[in-house]
Amino acid sequence: MGIPGCEDRAPGHCGRPGGGLWWAEQGSGEPLVLLHGGLADARFFSRTVPALAERFHVYTPDARGHGHTPDRPGPITPELLVQDTAAFLASVVGGPAHLAGHSMGGGTALQVALRHPDLVRRLILISASIRPPRPRGPGSPWPGLADLIRFLGPGYGEVSPDGEAHFPVVAGKIVTMLTGALALAPADLGGVRSRTLLMAGDEDAVSLDDTVTLYNGIPDAELAIVPGTSHFLLREKPDLCNAIMLDFLTGAPVPAVSPVRRAGEGSSRLR
Repeated sequence: MGIPGCEDRAPGHCGRPGGGLWWAEQGSGEPLVLLHGGLADARFFSRTVPALAERFHVYTPDARGHGHTPDRPGPITPELLVQDTAAFLASVVGGPAHLAGHSMGGGTALQVALRHPDLVRRLILISASIRPPRPRGPGSPWPGLADLIRFLGPGYGEVSPDGEAHFPVVAGKIVTMLTGALALAPADLGGVRSRTLLMAGDEDAVSLDDTVTLYNGIPDAELAIVPGTSHFLLREKPDLCNAIMLDFLTGAPVPAVSPVRRAGEGSSRLR
């Protein structure tokens, strides 16, 4: 079912009742949708899109309240982000696509894969976790939030139709969403049907334990820890990250000489 209002909009915009999604697209080939993290926008993938667009039709939507997409009254919730993404895949992309998400976008991508498996081909989760991040150190409600708003606010104001003055509102909504969200049960990860790549930095804000929990729980998962990088691995080592993602997206799994975790799967992984 299409999103009402998409039909008459110029490329790069998608209208929907009560709100809208903005996106950019580049390249040709199989569709690949990139989902940015919280308080970021599609510009986060500026060092990622050119390489991937040589092989894929890459879509980079801005989540509600982020980037070019305006905020709307009421909270931003994981459920709304999943609904927005599923609608985007169905109405803009026109069907299933490869789906990659960073941080908050990784959580959304994971939930889309669980709830709408027919819309997801291969899945890439970058610096993702089964549980929302928690504030570090003393204080309430989120230590360093004021500094974060001052640091990110000007960039938000460059593109947001709501203006820089609205950024504290969106930041507050994201903090509320993260502090109130429930962790996903590890047992639920078995419902992911897509072949999946997990990526993280060895100095990632998401703990390696959380990344390994995803790896152990998703049946057809592969793991890449990028050395010398943090939560922003896509920007710190873009060439290496792009090469890892392209290898995963374009190739079949290589039969391991001495498999342990995947022993006995045989040709079932060659898809």
